[in-house]
Amino acid sequence: MLNNQRIFVEAIKTYCADHDIAVELRAEGWLIIMQRGERRHFAFGYDIGLNSAVAHRIANDKSATADVLEMAGVPRVPHTVFLNPQLNAFIPPAGSWDAMLKLLERHPDGIVVKPNEGTSGKSVFFVSTRPALELAVNRIFASHLGLAISPYLAIDDEVRVVLIDDAPVVVYAKSRPAIIGDGKHSLLELALTTLSIERRSTVLPGMLADLDKAELDAIPPAGQRRVLNWRHNLETGAQPRLLAKGGVRNACVQLAVSAAQAIGIRFASVDLVRVGEAWQVLEVNSGVVMESLARHHREMVFSVYHAALDKVFGGA
Repeated sequence: MLNNQRIFVEAIKTYCADHDIAVELRAEGWLIIMQRGERRHFAFGYDIGLNSAVAHRIANDKSATADVLEMAGVPRVPHTVFLNPQLNAFIPPAGSWDAMLKLLERHPDGIVVKPNEGTSGKSVFFVSTRPALELAVNRIFASHLGLAISPYLAIDDEVRVVLIDDAPVVVYAKSRPAIIGDGKHSLLELALTTLSIERRSTVLPGMLADLDKAELDAIPPAGQRRVLNWRHNLETGAQPRLLAKGGVRNACVQLAVSAAQAIGIRFASVDLVRVGEAWQVLEVNSGVVMESLARHHREMVFSVYHAALDKVFGGA
């Protein structure tokens, strides 16, 4: 998808047309210039310009976010940052490899290795062995200046809360794709017959990347439910499920607001995970990306971006 075809760009163009605001796209839609009279406002990437520079930078840094939330007493998934060897002037003399190995040893269920900055959900690796760790580190450092390591968690539920000035505007759970075993067909066969053609393009690449041939060829027992991806990203096949008002939604909103207030961020999406009975913050994203959500709830996505722009332009 071209940058200028993003739902983010379309929502801004629609808002500007309705509010007599001139809009110009630069850098193939990555930079958006809005102007009404003498006032000029910019959007860049998925940053609509509501957040302070410091709040934006903290939220964009997974390790910094975890540290700030820990200081504020907000339950969070810890993230430890490691810098690319290219930044050797800022790396402890002992280096990083031993520290990474200690984290792997400390978490026998595995660790998750991912770029320390960014919101794309790409280059995220589940690691349980030293060779896998080395491969993940090399791949991330090939294109990023830092990575973050967090413990792998057997997540029962993941919820995203989108906030504007502490008010929840979208709250949805991410339901991972799954199959039910029949005792006759392999995991891959069941995935191919269960998934729609549209979902295969998002679910199958993750399966093939994460599972070896033996796991794909294994025949799940009849009645056994098997999730097809350990990730909860909509981009890898998870489905959004809007949460109705009630206990779970209220608890998630309260925790998300606490996280946003700790960072001092106005417009953000907060990812929360439940392990057992405990909810904790996984990430806070300053760039509110809703391209995948728009495939299911297009008008809702438009309304969120328009509400954020109302804050920018005073609702006029």
